[in-house]
Amino acid sequence: MKKEKNRFWKIWALPAQIGLVFALALPVSSAPEGDAVRGSVTNLPLPRFVSLKAAEGNVRRGPSLNHRIDWVFRHRDMPLLVTAEFEHWRRVEDAEGQGGWIYYSLLSGARTVSVAVDGTALRVRPDPEAQIVAEAKAGVIGRLGECDPNWCRIAAGSTKGWVVKSALWGVAADELRE
Repeated sequence: MKKEKNRFWKIWALPAQIGLVFALALPVSSAPEGDAVRGSVTNLPLPRFVSLKAAEGNVRRGPSLNHRIDWVFRHRDMPLLVTAEFEHWRRVEDAEGQGGWIYYSLLSGARTVSVAVDGTALRVRPDPEAQIVAEAKAGVIGRLGECDPNWCRIAAGSTKGWVVKSALWGVAADELRE
């Protein structure tokens, strides 16, 4: 066990030190505009939204079982933002900016959102004058459907409706979905 831990730290510490040197030496705008940052493991865009697949997920200080648990996420389907990848681990944040490293099998690509504004109206159409189907409290989690530039369709339990995108966490402001 001790041998594995030392080997891990040797591999992990060196890239971190090298990365710091490059980060200080390169200009901030070194990547051409329009080039999305991609995860080194999955080649998927970073950052990206996912959801918690399990009813409970340990969030650790670093990307291994040797690191201490800082948080336990306890809401199945809660939206999370993946900000980094390392082997089978993903660095994630919740709507409050809390997070750390979680094992990849606890995450799902199924998209969910949480309501960020208390009393958010779900409407029958993406129109501020459309009939209100329901009002959601802050923290309600729903499945994400289609999105236009200003509205997203969500399903929370048996209720479906259109919500102003700015009242949701788990979808990018410029994101469009069919």
